[in-house]
Amino acid sequence: MLNYDEILNIPPYSLNKKEKAELLFNGLLDLTKYHYQKCDNYRKILHTLSINCDKLKNIYDIPFIPVRLFKEFNLSSIKDDKIFKTMTSSGTSGQAVSKIVLDKDTALNQQKTLVKIVSDYTGTSRMPMLIIDSPSVIKNRLMFSARGAGILGFSIFGSDRTYALDEDMNLNLNEIEKFIEKYKEKPILLFGFTFMIWQYFYKELKKLNKKFDLSNGILIHGGGWKKLINEAISKEDFKKALNDVCKLNKIYDYYGMVEQTGCVYMECEYGHLHASVFSDVIVRNSKDFSLSPIGKGGIIQVVSLLPKSYPGHSLLTEDEGIILGEDDCPCRRKGKYFKILGRIKNAEIRGCSDTYEKH
Repeated sequence: MLNYDEILNIPPYSLNKKEKAELLFNGLLDLTKYHYQKCDNYRKILHTLSINCDKLKNIYDIPFIPVRLFKEFNLSSIKDDKIFKTMTSSGTSGQAVSKIVLDKDTALNQQKTLVKIVSDYTGTSRMPMLIIDSPSVIKNRLMFSARGAGILGFSIFGSDRTYALDEDMNLNLNEIEKFIEKYKEKPILLFGFTFMIWQYFYKELKKLNKKFDLSNGILIHGGGWKKLINEAISKEDFKKALNDVCKLNKIYDYYGMVEQTGCVYMECEYGHLHASVFSDVIVRNSKDFSLSPIGKGGIIQVVSLLPKSYPGHSLLTEDEGIILGEDDCPCRRKGKYFKILGRIKNAEIRGCSDTYEKH
């Protein structure tokens, strides 16, 4: 089994295609064999698919399971007394949610991985942090929603964490103004989920005809694009709108999911989502699951070296995307870069921001 601490020492965007393929294949093969031994339901799935681990030759051969299975089955590779935390996916009311079990090692590695990836964009120093959400989201620390996990995970990059919204999701103007005044000469970090930022921050500021100067800020946001697409809001519209109300220039989206927490895909300054050395994206034809070439859309499969407490190392998502290139993004980060096209037709709407409906 590959030592994950050794992988954490590799700079996140440093390996070329050949080097990364070798690292990923060895790690994913180890994880496939490990979960086969430790998880009864995963073993049954591989038997049903007639998978022979000795015949797997590259990462594209590694069997994937639909992400939806985490809503329907107990997929755990640890004994119950080793469960440190259970994370749940977001979903609108009435939907089943994924349950992801973590032991202490996996939870710690998730945090370490996130730090490695995000620090490549923000630097290693902690910055004063404005969280565009409500503190109530992280109250239950044992049963985390995707939104709570996201806030807690990204909070590690911040000092003097301040919430922009109160318990009722209303703008906390007093707190925001105090925060901006206190740190007007310093770089600051803002974090939130895309739809929450749009609905409860941007729209409220517009309604109040209020503007802030956050030109010294870096905003990291993710999740919830589905609702913005329904409102015909593009990424460019989103960035322009936030620049208009608070002079934000550095705005980075990320793609991630609770089923592979830690291995986020950050957006670079050229608007491309990037796969780090810890994970990768594969795009498959929706008709026969064959590989889609660079530039051709399909269903996104995500692979990750992180999940050890549950068999989440190779998952077929419910998202469509397109790989734009590999090792040649103008930002100079190595690895695949891609964009998300949207949810698969008839897939359930979900996303970290979709879990709150204001009544």
